[in-house]
Amino acid sequence: MNSILFGLLSALSWGGGDFFGGLASRKAGAYRAVLYAEVIGLAMLFGALVFTGESQPPLQKMLLAGLAGAIGTGGLLILYQAMIVGQMSIATPVSALLAATLPVVVGTILDGLPSLPKLVGFGLALLAVWLVAQEDSPKSQLMRFSDLRLPLVAGVCFGTYFVLMHQASDSAVVWPMVASRTGGSILMVGFMLTLRHDWRISNNKAWPLVMVNAVLDVGGNIFYILASQTGRMDVSAVISSLYPGTTVLLAWLVLKEKINRLQWLGIAAALGAIALMTV
Repeated sequence: MNSILFGLLSALSWGGGDFFGGLASRKAGAYRAVLYAEVIGLAMLFGALVFTGESQPPLQKMLLAGLAGAIGTGGLLILYQAMIVGQMSIATPVSALLAATLPVVVGTILDGLPSLPKLVGFGLALLAVWLVAQEDSPKSQLMRFSDLRLPLVAGVCFGTYFVLMHQASDSAVVWPMVASRTGGSILMVGFMLTLRHDWRISNNKAWPLVMVNAVLDVGGNIFYILASQTGRMDVSAVISSLYPGTTVLLAWLVLKEKINRLQWLGIAAALGAIALMTV
């Protein structure tokens, strides 16, 4: 039950982070928003180490977490590129679906098949992730391979992050996050240097949004680690992957964006999935 609770908190945090990250990206640019959220999150985690006194895991675990962070951030950059060159309404759900599916496959291999209710819950959750990310009727969407290629790669990156962080954080929480954020920050700095992007955020109103994004994103990662420590990795990953629902609900509440029938159906499916996974 703790795993379900932590997974839900992770989905709420990540969904909120995506919402505020989206607002920050509008004012500061997507890549700058991601970079400074990574750096701010890393500084927060170093501060947390002072209060927790957590023992540092073995170097192998730290390197694994750093690799996970770099792969996860790389997936985010690929997803942004997919949104630029393709359809956002295809890129987001496809990447989220694969991110949730990969840990299910790995979890089944490592821990065996879950119970029947949980399997049905997995199916409902995957359907929910797809539905809540729909902006228009699927009838108007032509899924060519060119539309799916980048989202699929991004989804593999996110799913790999779930699996690697589960392996790297079996004995600690904050230290693996420090290593993960370090890996992500190094990748972002290298990306910005390579493409010679402007580092400045000229709109001061963007900074509070970036900071909230950083806090919520770190929270989402920590809650995912706690979920995977207290239960099956596949259950934790699937529940955490329901974060698009939080983003949609916040856009509805704060920005007054409409929620279409498919999205409401997806939210209902998510609630059903959560109920089944608690059995």
